Amino acid sequence: MQRSEHMRQLDQHLVDELASVARESVRAELREQARGQRRRAALYAGSGAAALYAGAATALAVGLALALVLPDWAAALITAAILAATALALRTAARPAPPRAPAPGTGAAPVPPVPSTPPTVGTDRIPGGDR
Repeated sequence: MQRSEHMRQLDQHLVDELASVARESVRAELREQARGQRRRAALYAGSGAAALYAGAATALAVGLALALVLPDWAAALITAAILAATALALRTAARPAPPRAPAPGTGAAPVPPVPSTPPTVGTDRIPGGDR
């Protein structure tokens, strides 16, 4: 019995060692993936900030160009309307399209068809049972 107890302890030690090695390798892999994702996120953030400033500069240029031929308040109002319309168009484009019902006769309907006659549960005729 002492030998089987010793083997059980060795097995448990081996399992613990393997689990430890597996944990460390998973941690190292996750650390490497997180490093790449952090870098990618920083680049996206920088790109977004640059795009924001580019948009602001473009809006300023449009407003100043309009201010050459219109009063300043009108140029600012038109620029704001253009930006609002652009924001609305981008938001609409970003939303997923609502599911449309299929045209009649083009495929399976989302709802099963309704039978033309009501079901006749419990009124089955038994042969020879007419009264």
